[in-house]
Amino acid sequence: QVQLVESGGGLVQAGGSLRLSCAASGFTFSNYAMGWFRQAPGKERQFVAFINWSGDTTDYADSVKGRFTISRDGAKRTVYLQMNSLKPEDTAVYYCGASFIATMTSAAYRYWGQGTQVTVSS
Repeated sequence: QVQLVESGGGLVQAGGSLRLSCAASGFTFSNYAMGWFRQAPGKERQFVAFINWSGDTTDYADSVKGRFTISRDGAKRTVYLQMNSLKPEDTAVYYCGASFIATMTSAAYRYWGQGTQVTVSS
């Protein structure tokens, strides 16, 4: 049974930091690129970051470049999103996904987690 379980969300003041985790099970983690997306109320799901299967290629949305860092640990079957210098506009539900290709396109992601809420207060 495939599972992606996000954790680490919460309420933080602007300028603060959070680290999201996404634990994977039920599929061959090392074969998949992993991505983080977010969805704010009334808005479409948007790309945040991806990391390829080996961890040597990453990319970020312009809005988070220099503030967020994606990483993965194959032994733990977990992908992380370190979020620094958080802004109120980062408030959203954050989802991790697994895809055969490293892409910004959400439709390419085969598996999704249930999401974790991040709220940044001003």
